Amino acid sequence: MKAVVIREHGGPEVLRVEEVERPKPAAGEVLVRVRAVALNHLDLWVRRGIPGAPFHLPMTTGADVAGDIAELGAGIDDISVGTPVMVLPGVSCGVCKRCLAGQDHLCSQYGILGETRPGGQAEYLAVPRENVVPKPERLSYEEAAALSLTFLKAWHMLVGRAELREGETVLVQAAGSGVGSAGIQIAKYFGATVITTAGSAEKLDAAKDLGADYTINYREENVAKRVREITQKRGVDVVFEHIGGETFENSLKCLAWAGRLVTCGATTGIQANVNLRHLFFKSQSILGSTMGTKAEYHELVRLYDEGHFKAVIDRVLPLHEVKRAHEVLENRQAFGKVVLIP
Repeated sequence: MKAVVIREHGGPEVLRVEEVERPKPAAGEVLVRVRAVALNHLDLWVRRGIPGAPFHLPMTTGADVAGDIAELGAGIDDISVGTPVMVLPGVSCGVCKRCLAGQDHLCSQYGILGETRPGGQAEYLAVPRENVVPKPERLSYEEAAALSLTFLKAWHMLVGRAELREGETVLVQAAGSGVGSAGIQIAKYFGATVITTAGSAEKLDAAKDLGADYTINYREENVAKRVREITQKRGVDVVFEHIGGETFENSLKCLAWAGRLVTCGATTGIQANVNLRHLFFKSQSILGSTMGTKAEYHELVRLYDEGHFKAVIDRVLPLHEVKRAHEVLENRQAFGKVVLIP
């Protein structure tokens, strides 16, 4: 089969589409014929490499997958070959205390497709049976691929960690990102007032179409100052943060008393300044968040099926244009997801 293979860290030039052996599903696994796979910043990190966080190469990236069941491993009899499915991107051991408590995303063996095991930028992908969920008929394969990882992250950030409540005000950083566009929709679903940021008028208009109540062009305005104006100096209840060093300090300045900042990433750097006096004096919280649970994923698929959320797709490209896809994501040229078709 054809697959994108990374054999060394570097720029987009290290991405190669190669002929590799088609995987065979082990006992308890299914083989998925990949119909669409969406990119995430994780794909960029695996390609570039991160000091102190080794990735085992060669690796095929791609966590967000939709396709059809092509083959069943031994012991699987509750799903049929040909069933269209969405793939849960996180894999855990399934037997430890945290997995059994429904906290599988905290499993010590937890990994993400395309990071710790082969991902879906290929024609076929073998995954545990519990990682596939029937695809809602109303979703195309491209839409289904664009929804998984970013919505799971955003849901766990806002619901599982920040415990968002109706009527609160949320600042969603970087509306044009996949997780940002998901955060806007989830916050509106829970009845929040949403303020969001982006670097162009086009992205801000698209954010309004998703339901954002207020938009801020971070290239032209002081975000913290504008947030204080919008909230009449109160600040926001929740900051949805995933940018890191470039925005983190200003994000803290946007918080109200007893506000919560929740973060799932640091795409612009891992170092940030924190004013501890403000943090404890104003009873504010900084919450880390990573991925989400299987139960949360099943709840999201139900909501997709009911039409509450929509996939935000910037463009769809064939697999052999994977280098171009990386360049688009890396240069912040996309609003929403970039999807590849094997």
